[in-house]
Amino acid sequence: MLKDIDFYLVTYSSISKKGIFLDVKNAIDAGCKIIQYREKNKSKNEKIKEAKKIKEFCKGKAIFLVNDDIDVALSVGADGVHLGQNDISVNYAKKILGNNCIIGLTVHNVEEALDAEKLGVDYIGIAPIYKTDTKEDSGIPCGPEIISEIRNNVNLPIIAVGGINKDNISEVIKNGADGVVAVSAILDSNDVKKEVSDFISIIKEVKS
Repeated sequence: MLKDIDFYLVTYSSISKKGIFLDVKNAIDAGCKIIQYREKNKSKNEKIKEAKKIKEFCKGKAIFLVNDDIDVALSVGADGVHLGQNDISVNYAKKILGNNCIIGLTVHNVEEALDAEKLGVDYIGIAPIYKTDTKEDSGIPCGPEIISEIRNNVNLPIIAVGGINKDNISEVIKNGADGVVAVSAILDSNDVKKEVSDFISIIKEVKS
């Protein structure tokens, strides 16, 4: 089971100010322990090339996951994948990547969270907590209360996703999230390292 997740970086080249490689480097330098490569609009070869480079940045410092694309994850030897409800099945991912791979699954309610636990995933991402424009098909915000509801029903690590910033992160952690993904709040900044460091400090303070 994953521990001390705190902040979880997801790459988004479309909104990155200084490029995904620098974003990843800065996040890791700030103490980020898990990186997800998520690039939906690039060719397979380009994804593999970028993922290989990011994997090297993560080596010995952070867990490296690939969003959705099992081919890319397998090609670069990623630590695992993050899947959505409409992506390939958890069981298929385990079959291809092996039982030691890390698998995260996005859920939206208690029922999906319970199913995820039965499937043996390593963590769940609850999304979207708040309104977000980063992902077009993010869906209706479920609010921070869903975190505590799910927390009371499953023992998996929980990552909260969607519209999270410094103003609402305390509420998210207090409701039971182990860590957060914040995309716009981090990548819109001119100082990714400082922003990630600030997020981690707030999370640790709330948890203590």
